[in-house]
Amino acid sequence: MQLLFFVDDRLLEFIFIFKAGVNLLFSSPVVSRTFIVYNRYIVQNYRTKTAEVFCNLSYYYILEELLISMEKFFKLKEHGTDVRTEIMAGLTTFFAMSYILFVNPAILSQTGMPAQGVFLATIIGAIAGTLMMALYANLPYAQAPGMGLNAFFTYTVVFSLGYTWQQGLAMVFLCGVISLIITLTKVRKMIIESIPASLKSAISAGIGIFLAYVGIKNAGFIQFAIDPGKYTATGTLKGAKASITANSAATPSLVHFDNPAVILALIGLAITIIFIVKGMKGGVIISIALTTIVGIFMGVVDLGSISWETTNLGASFHDFKTLFGAALGSKGLGSLFTVPTKIPSVLMTILAFSLTDIFDTIGTLIGTGQKVGIIATTGETHESTGLDRALYSDLVGTSVGAIAGTSNVTTYVESAAGIGAGGRTGMTALVVAVLFAISSVFSPLVSIVPTQATAPVLIIVGIMMLSNLKNVNWEDLSEAVPAFFTSVFMGFAYSITYGIAAGFITYTLVKIIKGQAKDVHLILWVLDLLFILDFVSLAIL
Repeated sequence: MQLLFFVDDRLLEFIFIFKAGVNLLFSSPVVSRTFIVYNRYIVQNYRTKTAEVFCNLSYYYILEELLISMEKFFKLKEHGTDVRTEIMAGLTTFFAMSYILFVNPAILSQTGMPAQGVFLATIIGAIAGTLMMALYANLPYAQAPGMGLNAFFTYTVVFSLGYTWQQGLAMVFLCGVISLIITLTKVRKMIIESIPASLKSAISAGIGIFLAYVGIKNAGFIQFAIDPGKYTATGTLKGAKASITANSAATPSLVHFDNPAVILALIGLAITIIFIVKGMKGGVIISIALTTIVGIFMGVVDLGSISWETTNLGASFHDFKTLFGAALGSKGLGSLFTVPTKIPSVLMTILAFSLTDIFDTIGTLIGTGQKVGIIATTGETHESTGLDRALYSDLVGTSVGAIAGTSNVTTYVESAAGIGAGGRTGMTALVVAVLFAISSVFSPLVSIVPTQATAPVLIIVGIMMLSNLKNVNWEDLSEAVPAFFTSVFMGFAYSITYGIAAGFITYTLVKIIKGQAKDVHLILWVLDLLFILDFVSLAIL
């Protein structure tokens, strides 16, 4: 054994011999573990430079074999990507959506749900759905409790309609069951095939407008002046923070650039544009990091505000016990249909949850999938299987999330940021899932990344997605009008689902006016009626 280590001048030859045998050696996990123990023995008994090099090389090759396995599993070469790009994309997606870790508990806790428990339920729901996307669908999409859906859960279902949060979770769980039925049958395929090509392009562009608007709003570039009128405060439970709805005009305008946070967002936007235009690999995540560092020097990011006291896993698990399984308990599903007069309201609420969940996901997948060629939307091609698996992943996330104690888990449109950074496979989603798991302990570190650092990424990715509008025939108003309402209303209504609804309804209306009602797919007629029913129910409820 000693002969192997004193010949430092033959080390290079040994490296080649070692490389030749490494693949055979690591074909057995038992041998791998034995080899690691053997390395420790060498270091302890042969404290030479060569021994250290030998051990470092062995660990390097273990890592190399792991990376090779990941390349094969996620088919990185087939998708024109690599490990580094996928990791960068995962980091980009995570930081673009990490706000949900703090916003979701703040919203849902207003219903009486324990905030620490909701924090843990948010992570569990996100990990469940995102891991399914990674390991089952092999797609670069991340999932988490949806913004908008959590507000609907709190302010409409609990505050306005008077349901308990346990009953609300039961409705979310039933929404997951409905999604399962739709996905297992051919309804999903029929929905996709019923959407005209021009509307598919408009959906893609609309998601771009939605992303850009979210980015502009988060950056603080616009402000709203509200005219005198009536105001409705939503949220009155135990000191809940109220959301204000103004029954008057709210006029947007450009902010005065005298706020350090806004200036930081402007700097971040400039950095992001430079990196993207230059085609710098990993430029998106680097721009987020640089903007965060600049924010520290500008005083926008306060490192002194980091508190580990709020990250108490013991307290989180204690609160989590209150939430886990409440959806299926006597106060949840067991009491949902006990009052006959409330059954119509229950059914309409479940319909509203389901429509929003299903079409937020379908819209995001179609919009971003078309842009990067991940998902085809015509015919039963190989990519259609990917869409099926993505929808399965989404419903798993919703069902697990409801049982854990959070509102609907949905595919995040912020995944487009990671896709824009080069993410093409489930490895991107795997990175996001791992980061969510780490956040259960290190959430204070995650919170130091300001929205001003991620907002520019959303703006740029949104701009890139607007290119899909070129596929719309703007000379033909029967195509232009529905495409316009689809894309623009996603931003104005702050909802992917309502943008799709506006497009579907106006498309059918235009076809009726032109005497071409027979050209409208039957599924579109059904969806139009469901959307109208949803709007009516929201007005009545």
